[in-house]
Amino acid sequence: MNSRLIMHVDMNAFFASVEQQSNPALRGRPVAVVGSQQRTIILTASYEARDYGVKTGMRLDEARRQCPALRLIPANNRLYTHVSAQIIRIFHDYTPLVEVFSIDEGFLDLSGSLQLYGSVRRIAYLIKSRIKARFGLTCSVGIAPNKLLAKLASEMKKPDGLTIITEDQVAEVLEDLPIGAICGIGRKTAYKLNRLGIQTCGQLGRFPVRILKSRFGVVGERLVMMGQGIDSSPVVPQDQEPAVKTVGHSMTLKRDVQTREEIGRFLLQLSEMVGRRARRYGVSGRTVTLTVRYADFTTFSRQQIQQNDICLTEQIYRSVLKILDNLLLTQPVRLLGVRLSSLQHHQRQLLLLPEDRKRQQLTRALDQVNDRYGEFTLMSADLLQVKGKGSHVISPAWRPEGIRNVGVQ
Repeated sequence: MNSRLIMHVDMNAFFASVEQQSNPALRGRPVAVVGSQQRTIILTASYEARDYGVKTGMRLDEARRQCPALRLIPANNRLYTHVSAQIIRIFHDYTPLVEVFSIDEGFLDLSGSLQLYGSVRRIAYLIKSRIKARFGLTCSVGIAPNKLLAKLASEMKKPDGLTIITEDQVAEVLEDLPIGAICGIGRKTAYKLNRLGIQTCGQLGRFPVRILKSRFGVVGERLVMMGQGIDSSPVVPQDQEPAVKTVGHSMTLKRDVQTREEIGRFLLQLSEMVGRRARRYGVSGRTVTLTVRYADFTTFSRQQIQQNDICLTEQIYRSVLKILDNLLLTQPVRLLGVRLSSLQHHQRQLLLLPEDRKRQQLTRALDQVNDRYGEFTLMSADLLQVKGKGSHVISPAWRPEGIRNVGVQ
């Protein structure tokens, strides 16, 4: 163990709680936030809805069966990202070491903050009270010697909880804790560990490393350390994060589509969204990936590697259409995604042909207009038929600044 003091702040039912604060008529009622009214899953459910069994990821028909009085609210992504960015600013008042883990949770390294504030418990109450006073929202806070245990602690008392795990409590807390409660051990890994007779973190921490390494490779050693509550990973502020390796967007369609013409129009919209974000932050990429999800939720991806780095919408679109032309689609399509990867940062592509330079200048002019007046203020005529027809969900990789700050609708 070490002497670090790490805090994990997890906003409670964030999207639904923001909606309830924005509309007093929703307070105390079962509410669920969805990507669109007809075609998506539950993104977040209020605690009133959770009492009926409504869960994140549940299909809408199932959620309505669980709670006939459930109120479905289309996601207001601009509002959620705005509130999240303001909450993150509050974190920075207490330490510069803030890692945004997702739009509704973050890690704070408070090891150097105690001389100013006296105790981590006081810092936790200050943060909780400021968030409550300004936004009317609650959060659950976990404090521990490392990120692994801090996240575990924040899950122990919800909503509006505060849990502190000290170094001398770690062994007791983990001894009978189911392995699935640890962040990083998913259902598949837990199933494999269960088959080895490992049910609790205490058992995992004592299990022979050589056996786990033979089953899981180098991850086996990491699993034993997790069972012992050991985690040396630092809190990484945004300006110290590794360079982003991909830029992508996906959308759940309002209805299933099947013809190449319909699919192509949505791919053009996605290509424009990916290209605009790449150009805004000065990156280009060589690998284009198309993701398709069928109506039965079967999902697959195919990619194509370009000869040169690209970032223009037309280049991305042509590449993704080539991938589409090589696919034999056997079902109607529910979701589409486009991703640009193998990125080169801060490099401008030198175009030799006059027509290519003109196209680049036109694209730059369109981007400047859309940056000033909003996404798709100016667009290809083909996009007029599809704009706003998809369900856009905020990626867990969202950040309040930089290339991961997706322009949401």
